[in-house]
This record gives sequence, structure tokens and C-alpha cells, in this order.
Amino acid sequence: MAGTVLERFLADEAATARLGEDLAMALRAGDAIALNGDLGAGKSTLARALIRTLADDTGLEVPSPTFTLVQSYETRVPVHHFDLYRLSSPDELDELGLDDALSQGAALVEWPERAADRLPASALWVDLAEHGEGRVARLSGQGPVYERVARSLAMRDFLASAGWGEASRRHFVGDASARSYEIVSLPGKAPRVLMNSPRLVLGPPVRDGKPYAVIAHTAQSVTAFVAIDRALLAAGVSVPAIHAQDLDQGFLLIEHLGSEGFLGRDGQPIAKRYEAAAELLAMMHGKAWPTRMEAAPGVFHDVPPFDREAMLIEADLLVDWYVPWITGDPANDALRAGYHQVWNALLDRLAGSEYTLMLRDFHSPNIIWRAERSGLDRLGIVDVQDALIGPAAYDVASLAMDARVTVSPEIERRTVAAYVAARHAAGAFDEAGFAEAYAIMAAQRNSKILGIFVRLEKRDGKPYYLKHLPRIRDYLRRALAHPALAGLKDFYMAHGLLEERVP
Repeated sequence: MAGTVLERFLADEAATARLGEDLAMALRAGDAIALNGDLGAGKSTLARALIRTLADDTGLEVPSPTFTLVQSYETRVPVHHFDLYRLSSPDELDELGLDDALSQGAALVEWPERAADRLPASALWVDLAEHGEGRVARLSGQGPVYERVARSLAMRDFLASAGWGEASRRHFVGDASARSYEIVSLPGKAPRVLMNSPRLVLGPPVRDGKPYAVIAHTAQSVTAFVAIDRALLAAGVSVPAIHAQDLDQGFLLIEHLGSEGFLGRDGQPIAKRYEAAAELLAMMHGKAWPTRMEAAPGVFHDVPPFDREAMLIEADLLVDWYVPWITGDPANDALRAGYHQVWNALLDRLAGSEYTLMLRDFHSPNIIWRAERSGLDRLGIVDVQDALIGPAAYDVASLAMDARVTVSPEIERRTVAAYVAARHAAGAFDEAGFAEAYAIMAAQRNSKILGIFVRLEKRDGKPYYLKHLPRIRDYLRRALAHPALAGLKDFYMAHGLLEERVP
């Protein structure tokens, strides 16, 4: 029980339950939380609130495990509630399955002192004691679980500063980055979204002494989101209103735009929604966008360019991750040199393309359908922090070849046609130049995604992304059908990069 100590005063049972919510929002598989305190100190109240939050069920029956010694719950993070009051010896923990519980989920342990040294050194200790008319909780530990809990408590403080300190918190969604989102609710008010966007941790140098994120121009702080969000909102795009912000810590309290997406009840894409999103892009691409955007008085974000260096480092994810995955061997120098040669020749063809504000991940997971609205306001846009100044065709390709949804060739055609028609209606438009840039950007994006999805499995332990690979290969074949990409297609075919095979 070493490390840093945080202290929270809990005025009543509701405050104790809120601390349980705060712990639940930080909990991950493998975490152990030791709940220490005398009878009546609030351990059961805290544990009950934590488990109900993970289950997203305020009425869930959470009995004390005093007689069963352990009670397990299949929640968002599987949680195992131990009560060691009747434990005769720490060795009995083997029979109770503490190690197995931690390999599968998280453990809450009441009367943890009876475990002696059997709890993980990384366990978070929560000591509860009476204090005046309420209780005091002292949280101590070291390592990731303590750091996550400390951040979760800081998020509660941020909510309090925004007048939402008593809000309930529930997990909403995470993504492939370190960002996460929660739904926060108060009686009588519309729910809002709490965005947790820690500063990006830059990896090791990969090229010319620079990390990947620097070369690819990945947003490094929440300032980028705020600045781009405000610029889009001012231009008439339905992005979340920002109700409160802490740029230093990376916390935002934002409007909840809804949760309806682009798929029907049968799980299939709804063509008219994709067409509407294409028309929104056409409207955006008809505007002039500043490259410097304000996030707060005196705080600015310079929107980076989607330059050749960024395009190539993204495309290289295919040779860095996908090629070893399908061949069993790292890509050799000859393959890399040939790959760069065909890609550089292709990127030369973008010289005359239209460049604009490019949201980069303009696809169905980041677009909310709001049927009760009209016109382009039916489309709510989220996840805008990585926007660049780049080819207008990129976002159209991102939408029409949706990485997580199988878009048929017919719906792709209708989506692109809706964009082209809207651009023609607005004035002069180079349709042939757009079609070529569309194919190039679709090939670049889908090559990148093949590498990213393998990296998510190999490096980050997220194997469920691999199920998308056949779809991405199909999209890549569609893009390579354009005559301007004949050289790239020949290269991919020669090296078996389009074959449907499993290593």
C-alpha cells in the first residue's frame, strides 16, 4: 500500500456512490481495488455503486458476498467482488480464484488485509473512515490503475466546475486512440458527453528523427478538436456545442448529438444517408477555410497540410504491418523501394487537385443521423480533431468506402454521384480531376487501413479489427480499377497484396 495518496470528503451516501461511479469509469481488466474500513464505513455502498455503473443498471441486485466470499458479475469489465472477512488463511485465495478473476476482469476486495501479500502490488487501496458528519476516502497506490483513477477524479472535479458535479457517469464509447467518451446525466437536463482526451504520447522516432504522429500530423492535444469544432460550427456544420473545456487536462463537456447511425435495422447501410453526407461534404468544400483556428482567446491551432510525407508514412503502414502479417516475413528493402517508387509517381498526379479542409475520418461511426432535423442539419459530425488541409476527394472516399460498413458498389456510386451533382450545382467543377484524385486517395486510405487494423491486433491486442480486412481489400480493388492507378495495381498484384488469404 505504497505510492501517492488522494483524499476525498464524502458528505453522504450519494457522494460515496458517486465515488463508486468514478472508480468504475477508470476500471480495466486486471485491476484490483482493495476496499478497507471498519463495519459501516461505506465499503458496500461504494462497491454496489461501482458494479451497477459497470452494468449500467441502477437497480441491479448486488448482495454482500460475506457468506459466498466471492460474487461475480458479467459487466462491461467483468468484476469479481470478494469479501475476505471469513477467510482463515491467505492461501484460501487460490480456491476462491483471485488470480483467475484478475486474468479475466477486475477484483473488488473487502477486508483486504486478510489477503496478506497476495494482492497485486499495483492494487489501488481505498481506505474509508468516518469524518465529521460524513466520511473520508483515501486512495493510494502506484501504476496505471492509480493514474487512471486519479484522472477519473479530476474529471469529476471538472464536471463540478461546470455545474455538473452530481451528474451520473456512464461509459459511452472509446475508439482506437486513447480518447474516451461518457454520457453524463442530471435530472431535468438533456444528457451531455464528457470527452476525455489526454495529450498524445509520442512514440519513438521512425523517420528523420521524428515520431510517426508528428509526420502524419496527428492531433496532439484537445486544442485541435476545440478549434476545428468551433470553425465548423461557425460555418453551419452541425458539430457538438462545447459547454465547458479544460485544454490543459484534455476535458470537454459537449453537446450529445444523438446515437442513430447510418445502418438500418437489418445492419445494412442506408443509401440516402450516405448521399446526404456527401452533399454536406460538397457544401463544406465550397467554402474557404482558414489554416489558423482559435480554440480560446489567444490559443490557436494551425491546421497541418496533408503533405507527401504524411501520405507516405500512412501508406507505409501496409508494408510495416500488413505485409509481415500475410507473408510471415518483414518487407524487404526491394519491396519497400518499389512501393515508394509507385506511390511517389502517383502522388505527383495530385499536384493540380482541389485542396480544402479534410476531416480525415469522415465515415459512419463519426456521423450521427438526426431524423427530426431537416436539410444538412440532419447530420451531426464528431471526431474532427485530426483535420488537415488536403485533397477534397479524400473525405468522399472515406465516406463512400466506409471502413467498418460494407458499402456496395451501387451505394458507393450513388454517394459519389450525390457529391458530384452538388458540386456541379454550386458552380464550376473538374469532375475528371476529382475522379482521379478520388481513386488515389481511396487507394492511399485503404492501404493505410490494412496496416492499421493488423497493428491494432498485433500491437494493441484488439483482434476484432481483423474481420474488416476482406472489405478493405475489396475497396482497394475498386480504387485500383482507375486507369491512373495501373502501375500501383500491377505492383500490388505482383506481390500478392490483394489476395484473399489468411497467414
